Parts: sequence; structure tokens; C-alpha cells
Amino acid sequence: MTDHAGVGIPGFVARHGLHSEEQAAAAAEVAARIGDLDLRTVRLAVVDQHGAPRSKSLSPEAAIAALTNGLDFSGAIYSLDTGNQVFVPAFAAGGGFGIPEMTGFPDVVLVPDPGTFRVLPWADRTGWMLTDVFFSDGQPMPLDGRGLLRRQLGELAGAGYDYLAGIEIEYYIVRLESDRLLPENAGFTPVPPEVSAFERGYQYLSEVRLDGLSGTLEAIRDALGTLGLPPRAMEDEWGPGQMEFSFSPIRGLAAADAVVLFRSAVKQVCQRRGLLATFMCRPALPNFFSSGWHLHESLISRQTGENAFASPDAALSATGRSYVAGLLEHALPMTPFAAPTVNGYKRYRPYSFAPDRVCWAVENRGALIRVQGAPGDSSSHVEDRIGEPAANPYLYLAADLAAGLDGIRRGLEPPPPVEADPYVANAPMLPVSLADAVAELDKDSFYRQAFGSVLVDYLLQMKRAELARYDADVAAHPPAEGQEVTDWEMREYFEFF
Repeated sequence: MTDHAGVGIPGFVARHGLHSEEQAAAAAEVAARIGDLDLRTVRLAVVDQHGAPRSKSLSPEAAIAALTNGLDFSGAIYSLDTGNQVFVPAFAAGGGFGIPEMTGFPDVVLVPDPGTFRVLPWADRTGWMLTDVFFSDGQPMPLDGRGLLRRQLGELAGAGYDYLAGIEIEYYIVRLESDRLLPENAGFTPVPPEVSAFERGYQYLSEVRLDGLSGTLEAIRDALGTLGLPPRAMEDEWGPGQMEFSFSPIRGLAAADAVVLFRSAVKQVCQRRGLLATFMCRPALPNFFSSGWHLHESLISRQTGENAFASPDAALSATGRSYVAGLLEHALPMTPFAAPTVNGYKRYRPYSFAPDRVCWAVENRGALIRVQGAPGDSSSHVEDRIGEPAANPYLYLAADLAAGLDGIRRGLEPPPPVEADPYVANAPMLPVSLADAVAELDKDSFYRQAFGSVLVDYLLQMKRAELARYDADVAAHPPAEGQEVTDWEMREYFEFF
């Protein structure tokens, strides 16, 4: 029999108490399933700082060993920006971002979370698990977004609540033809650039247009269903090939895990069909509109099991109003977590169905925070419309949760809701660029306290390096007149996200 003692550190998980009793029992079940299903490969995935899964494909025996030993994995991924370039001085002390354990591009230890185990329906006899990240001494890696969100959920539980999220994400499906990118369902003739999607009646909620993608959508639907993540709704949006998928509410950490699995599954299923799915916010293609990530959320009382945002006589309870007040108060420094790319800020514009300022309203799609509900409605909740589809789900949800919980703890009261046009409301404007958003986070003390200076300074350093490359490219290759999305953005984000 092959000796797999070289996988990870023998007994690492038990020695440092990294699995709960529930996880330990699940790990035994997963080990048995790997054998019973005759799997040949198991992918262990870690979600990096950009929200992108990186993985190793292991033999079944090695994967089973990793459930107790962990898996060594290159920590160099934390030195890579969205262009896959090292943005810190190579081999600098502390990895170049002030973490002593990261000196010298060392390995970190991935610990599989057996509760995330899936069998990938598009890959031959292949399993998949998400992991958490630790140093070799058993301490959590402070740049791990999954660990950050778990800690924020612990803070929320300590305040007496559990988190419930509804995921609604827009994205594009395109195909390559004659070295040109075209919408997957555009036929063989690209839409003339002078004809807007709105004038053409191009997509929005068209049954016929939606049917034009039926083969691809059915493949995605079936894959997600097999993974235990069936879409609640699949819709065609404003742009050619632009989709919106939404899912029934999911509790806690599993909501962010679902986003990772959803985006990765969509990209892989499309890739195997000769297509490209992109979660880039605003691609530079004819008649393409911005895509958003609308985060629907409510809190569940741990004492009663009921929706803490529901009220018998208002659209939103006092707890819900305080949560909204927290979101509004921290909206500006929250933007780098929810919209981490240069491209994402081209979505915040008037009359675009995306927000452009910090305000809230009941049932109004132009507001930053939209309340959906009515007096006596047990499903009342809030919708945070700040995010772009490329956001790291763990950082986005953690930033949102921390802000909302701060509002509850301090008993904050939001300003009056917008009654009509949110685009003329007397309210602070959202940042118009990633550079402005980074400046807002840099001067903010709240997220440094909530997340720790190590993580915040790291993200600031990474985004400033990204902005420096963007500025240099734009200076060397000025965009053409009227060109809104630069060539640099397409190279940087289109395939990566």
C-alpha cells in the first residue's frame, strides 16, 4: 500500500482542534464515500484573496489523508494580484506585507471542510472540497477570507442572531468566433454597436431569447442541481448573453461557499462547451450592460427562530432598521470589499438600476439598500445592491455583516427612506473609482478594528499595486475617444473572473 504520510503534517487537524465533533464525523463519512463511489480524483480548493478558487487534484488516498493531516499548499498565491503577478518584493521579510510566517514564499496548510464535499458531475469520478487555511503551528492564516467570515458569524451569533442570505448574481456567457467575442445566443451576426440593447428590445426577460441559450442553461441547471445548489430562477438580463441566477436563502458560511461553487461550476460547464462565462462587471463588448451582485439578507433570532427583520406594523423591524443604518454608515469604506476591481465602479451611475449614492428605500431598485417586505410579512429582508459579481464572497459578506451588526449594537437609526427618485436624493455619493474607494478604506478605523490591520493593510497594498499598473497602462496607451472600458480591464478581468 502506498504511504501517504507525506501529505500535510501527521495528525495536524486533531492536534490543533481544527475540526468540530460534527466535522470529524463528516470527515469519516467523506472518506467512506470516496471509496464507495470509486473516485479517482479529489480536488481540494482554497479561495484566494480575489475570491477565485485555487486547487490541487489529489489521489483518493491522499485526499483521505488530508482530512486528518491537512495539505501543504503554496502560500505564494497571496502574493499574486489579479494579473497573476507578484505585487510585493520577492522574498521580503514578512512576505512583503508584515506577516512573519510568510517570509520566503512558504507553504500553508489547507484543512478540508468535509461539510463542503461534492462530486463534480462534469468531471470523471472527481470529488471536491473547500478548505480553511492555517500556518504550520495551527494558527489561522489572517488573509483567509473564509476564516474571516466565520469569525464575523461568530460575532453575530454572540449577539443572538444567525445569518440568512439570498444570492442573486448577473454574469455573461459568450462564445469565440473568428477571434471575436460574441454573446452565446447572438447567432452569427454581432449586434451593430450603434443599436442599444434597450432599443432592440434585446434581452430583458424575453422567453424567446432565453430559449436561445437553453442547451447551455440546462447543462448549468443540471450541474448545479446535482451539486445541491439548484437555481431558484434563471433570467435573461439587459445585455446580450447576460444572465441572472438567484438561489433560495442559505444560512451562514454556506451562502458564501455557494457563490464560490456557483461561479466555478458555471465557468467550467461553459468552458467544456467551448464557451466563456465571465463575472467581470462591465465587459467592453457592444451593447453590454453592467452586471451586479444583489445580496438579499435577514437575521434569524437564535432565541425564537423567527425573522428578526419582520414587523407586524412596518416593512422592517427596529432591528432591521438598525442593520440598514450600519450598512449606510459604513458604505463608503465597504466598497473595496464589495467592488474590488477598477471595472466595478463603472456600474455606479444614475438611472442604471445600480446605486450611485448612499441611501435606502422600500421596494426601489435605484437605492443602495432596498427593503423588500410589508407589515406582517414574515419574509421581510434587505437587499444590498453595492456588490459586483467579481467580489470575494467571504469579504463582501463579512464587510456587510460587520457594518450591519455595528448598527444593531449601537442602536443606530437610518435617515428617512427615499420616497421617489434615489438618483436625486441628498445623500453621500458612492466612490466613482477604485482609487477613491481605497482612499475611503484607508482612512476608516471601523474595518481595521473589525478585521484587523493586517488584512486591511494587505488589501490596500494589493489594490494600490493594481491601480499603479492600470494607471501606467492608461498613460502609455490612452483609451480612444468614447472608450469607457479600457483594454487593460479586459485583459485583467475578463477571463480571470
